[in-house]
Amino acid sequence: MNLPWHLYLMAILYILAGLNHFRNPGMYIKIIPPVFKNPKVINILSGAAEIVLGILLTLSFSTHIAAWGIIALLIAIFPANLYMYQNKKASFDLPKWILFVRLPLQVVLIFWAYQYTQY
Repeated sequence: MNLPWHLYLMAILYILAGLNHFRNPGMYIKIIPPVFKNPKVINILSGAAEIVLGILLTLSFSTHIAAWGIIALLIAIFPANLYMYQNKKASFDLPKWILFVRLPLQVVLIFWAYQYTQY
C-alpha cells in the first residue's frame, strides 16, 4: 500500500521531536508539571514513544496502530502544554497568546493523526 506523503511528514516530525527529547532534555523536563513525579523518566518515555510511533507510522501494517498511539500521546502530554500556559517559569518567555494557541493546536494534531487510523 502506498502511504500519502503527508503521513511521512508527520512521521518525520514525530521522530525529530522524539530525538530532541534526548538532545535537549532540560527543555522538556522544564514543562512537565510538578504533580508528575520523575520528570526525567517521563521525558525519556515520551521521547522514545514519539520516535517509535513515528517509525511505526511509515510501516503500512502498523500505521493505524501508530496513529492511535499518537492520539493517546497527544492527550497524555496536554498537561505539559497547559502548564506552560499557566506557569511563567515553564513558558520560555513566549507571549501568552502563543502559549494559548498551542492548546487548541493539540486538537488539530489529534485530527491529523486520526486521518491515519483507517490505514
